Amino acid sequence: MSLESVRDRINAAAARVGRSSDDVTLVIVSKGQTVETIKRLYGRGERDFGENRAQELASKADQLPGDIRWHFVGPLQSNKVRVVRPIVTLLHSLDRLELGPAWIKGPGLAPAALLQVNIGKEPQKHGVAPDDAVRIFRDLVAIGVDLAGVMAIPPAVDHAEATRPDFAEMRRLSALVAAEHPGRTSLSIGMTDDFEVAIEEGATFVRVGRAIFSDN
Repeated sequence: MSLESVRDRINAAAARVGRSSDDVTLVIVSKGQTVETIKRLYGRGERDFGENRAQELASKADQLPGDIRWHFVGPLQSNKVRVVRPIVTLLHSLDRLELGPAWIKGPGLAPAALLQVNIGKEPQKHGVAPDDAVRIFRDLVAIGVDLAGVMAIPPAVDHAEATRPDFAEMRRLSALVAAEHPGRTSLSIGMTDDFEVAIEEGATFVRVGRAIFSDN
């Protein structure tokens, strides 16, 4: 594992742009990892873990400490909301207007969510169109969805720096949303290959798996 390396890189990226690394939450994407592996990271003080499949999330949550902050980072079908909703702290992938009513349906307050934006306008990816993001964000807040901000997965590129324009555009969209909805400033961008650029562009969440679990 290379958790320390990832933490060092987060600290360095934040310092380069005058940010505190305390303002960036590392979500360890633990999909496909064993409960024992997650326990080891938990023992080292990590509390934020991300899963992208409802049943895998539910199975792991049943076997792990209750103070873990679970993040759901994958596409969510409406019929799986009942599995995910009671477990997670934050849904990163509210990717369509129609999912909003399903997310808030049920007992108690639904956890916070992020509006997923298809920043590259890729037909194979989930998320709302960038031009529609501010309007859809407004519509979801109006029906009672606790939206904390926005999220995106940019197009695959050959080198991390190529993601900067997309991350800068997400930062712009985040600012537009926050101007209309003060306090809703969460920005979930950046994964293993580009999280340092994402932090430089204002990410408050980075979702990293491979860089932590691969042997370096």
